[in-house]
Amino acid sequence: MEMVYRPTGQRIIFRGLDDPQKITSITVETGVLNFGWIEEAFQIERESDFDMLDESLRGNLPPGLFYQWTLTFNPWHAFSWIKTRFFNVNEGETVTKELKNGFIKEQVDEKTNQALQTLTLTTNYLANEFIDQKTLAKYNLMKVRNPRRYQVAGLGEWGVIEGIIYENWKQEAFEIDEVKRIAKPAFGLDFGYTNDPTALFCGLIDAKSQKLWVFDEIYEYGMSNERIFEKISQKGYEKEKIIADSAEPKSIDRLYTLGLRNIRKARKGNSVTSGIDFLQDYEIIIHPRCANFLKEINNYTWDENKDGRKVNRPIDDYNHLMDAMRYAVEPYAKPVRRFITL
Repeated sequence: MEMVYRPTGQRIIFRGLDDPQKITSITVETGVLNFGWIEEAFQIERESDFDMLDESLRGNLPPGLFYQWTLTFNPWHAFSWIKTRFFNVNEGETVTKELKNGFIKEQVDEKTNQALQTLTLTTNYLANEFIDQKTLAKYNLMKVRNPRRYQVAGLGEWGVIEGIIYENWKQEAFEIDEVKRIAKPAFGLDFGYTNDPTALFCGLIDAKSQKLWVFDEIYEYGMSNERIFEKISQKGYEKEKIIADSAEPKSIDRLYTLGLRNIRKARKGNSVTSGIDFLQDYEIIIHPRCANFLKEINNYTWDENKDGRKVNRPIDDYNHLMDAMRYAVEPYAKPVRRFITL
């Protein structure tokens, strides 16, 4: 997982951050490790993990070189340590230059007593000279339908999302057959057994109007694969394309053998936060008969750390139909960028 520039032997090394300690031991034969780029930096939940990485770039450098980290991410919400550390201007720091969409600040590192400089820059769709009309219309609709979401996803501002994750929904007794004429089916399956229920999400999605109708559900404990197939067949959904949790490949294979010929596994590494981000752009309309879905969406909240601060992770509860919904809309989902240069 690397790229080598053959004339000099210099390398660009690619690694995951599942274990920060593994990365700190990396060395190179030619040149020095002095630049690091972290994509999707918001997935680093602990500031201490970043500190461990930061400290791995150390030692004397040849003249003209310097150490630098670049972090790129979406500003999911304002409780991140990234905002506190890099974007908040604290007393004692000298802001050397304010920019239209960011700022440069200087601060003194307590360990080395050296001046550190941080550039923060926010970009959004308004700065994209190549934006197409379809994408532009999407943001214009978001501005009207979900103003708070527009501030974050549209303008790249920090979102202050407390408590409930989804607020963009309503309960309505719609005519299912009428909606089927304008929307496409979207089915998702989350497996459970003893402690968690098996949950089937049954929806209809119209990507053009960004509406998602929830019209039916399965929500039962202790279901074998045979029972899952039987229940789905009884409801008449055995021919539907169902996207299931990829963590259960054996169950998916068994259900395929039993007769769910259109069952597919969700993409490996399916991001919870990006799925939530996508769904927050939609208007979710829930049929009153979907009692379990209504219960979950009313209780699905952001988790808290030991200090009681919200973190960029949903609670591990009331999430079975919520996860199934994410799987169901996966074919329609596409991943405002930020970057930091230190």
